Amino acid sequence: MVNNTSESLSSLKPEQREAVGLLSIGTFLEYFDLLLYVHMAGLLNDLFFPKTDAHATSLLSAFAFCTTFVFRPIGAIIFGYIGDTLGRKITVIITTFIMALSCAIMASLPTYAQIGISAAWFLTICRIMQGMSSMGEIIGAEIYLTEIINKTYKYKYSVVSILAFFAAVGSMAALGIANLTTSFGFSWRMGFWFGAGVAMIGVVARTTLKETKEFADAKFIITKHLQINNQQTTILQNDPIWEEKVNKTALLAYFFMNCGWPVCFYIAYIYCGDILKNSFGYTSTQVIQNNFIVSIIQLIGVFLFRVYLSRIVYPLNILKKILVIFSVFIIFFPQLLTNIQDPSFILVLQSFIMVFALDIMPAEAILYSHFPVFKRFTSTSITYSISRVVVYVTTSFGLVYLSEYFGYYGCLIIIVPIIFGYTFGLFYFEKLEKEAKNHPQKHDFLLEESVSP
Repeated sequence: MVNNTSESLSSLKPEQREAVGLLSIGTFLEYFDLLLYVHMAGLLNDLFFPKTDAHATSLLSAFAFCTTFVFRPIGAIIFGYIGDTLGRKITVIITTFIMALSCAIMASLPTYAQIGISAAWFLTICRIMQGMSSMGEIIGAEIYLTEIINKTYKYKYSVVSILAFFAAVGSMAALGIANLTTSFGFSWRMGFWFGAGVAMIGVVARTTLKETKEFADAKFIITKHLQINNQQTTILQNDPIWEEKVNKTALLAYFFMNCGWPVCFYIAYIYCGDILKNSFGYTSTQVIQNNFIVSIIQLIGVFLFRVYLSRIVYPLNILKKILVIFSVFIIFFPQLLTNIQDPSFILVLQSFIMVFALDIMPAEAILYSHFPVFKRFTSTSITYSISRVVVYVTTSFGLVYLSEYFGYYGCLIIIVPIIFGYTFGLFYFEKLEKEAKNHPQKHDFLLEESVSP
C-alpha cells in the first residue's frame, strides 16, 4: 500500500521536516515575488514605461520580461561561489533577503507619470535583483534537500520535488493577487508589500537551518586535511574530493533539459495570452483571470503526475512518458490554434502544455547527484541560468518576428529543437544512472522498495 505524502514527510527526521517546511515556504515566496510582476506586466508596463506603437510595445514587453533572466548568470556565479564555498544555508538566506528588499522598493516606487523615465530604470534594476537572487533560491533549496535526505530514502524524489510544487503555488498566488488587483481595484502595491513582509519573516526563520551533512562532511575533511599538514589549498590539487571534475557532457545534458520549462511557460502564459488579446479581444484583466485558472490546473497536474507519482515511479521514466505526450501534442498545436473559434479552447491548450511541460521535475535529485559536491551549486546554477536566458530571449523576441512570417507555426521553429535537446539530456542521465546502478533493474517502470532513514 502506498503511503500518502504526509506520511512520507512524517517519516523524516525532525530537522529534515523543518528544512522541507522552511525551504518550501521560501520557494513559494520567491516565486510569488518573482512572477507577480510577470503576470501583472500588462498593467505595470503602462505605469512604468512610456507608451509607444503596437510593434514597439511588443518589443518593450519582451525587454521587460527578459530583464529578469538576462542577469541570472551573474547571480549564478555569485551565489554559486557562495554556495560551494560558504555553504548552502547562507545562500538561501541572502537570496530571500534580496528578494524582500527588491519587492519593498517596487511597492513604494513612483510611476512614470510621477518621475519620468527614472521609474523604468529603477523598476528594471529591481527586476534584475529579483532575477539574480532567484538563482540562489531554487537551486540552493533543491540541492539542500538533495544533500540532507538519505539516498536510500524511498520518497526522496517526491520530497525534493515539493519545492517545485511550491514554486507553482507561488506562481498561482501571484496570478490570484493580479486577478484581485485588476478585477476588484485592489492596489497592486499591496501585493508587493505582502511579498516583502513575508519574505523578511522567511529570512529570520531560515537562520535556524543547519548546513547540509554532505557539504559539511566534505568541508570538514578538507579543512582537517589542511590543518594536519599546515598547508594552503595548493596541497589539495591531488585530493579526489576537491579536484573532482564536472562531467561536461552531463552539464550539456542538464542545460538542454532545463531549456524545456521556459519555452513551455512562455508559450502557455505569454504567447497564448497575446492570442486571447489580439484575436479574441480579451482585456488584460480577462487574460489574468484565464491564466489563473490555468495555474490551478497546472498545480493539480504537477502534484498528481510529478510529486505524487514519483513516490512509486522512477522519475526519469515519468519524464520519458511526458516527453512522448508533449511531443505528439506540439506537432498539432499550430493547427489547433488556427482552427479555434471558441477562446475557452485556448485555456484547454494552455493547461495541457503546463501539465505536460518539459521540466526536470521530479528528477532534480537525480540530476544534482551527478555533479561533484564542491562544484555542484556553481555548475548547475550557471547552467540553469544560461538556459533561461537563451530560451526566454530567443522565444520572447523571436516569436515577435516568427509569428509575422509563419503565423502560429513559427513557435515550432523554437520548440522542436528544444525537444531534441531535452531528449538527448534525458537519455544521457538515464545512461549515467544505469552505469551507477541507480536505475531500477527488476522493473522497467516502478521504483524498488528502499530502506527508510
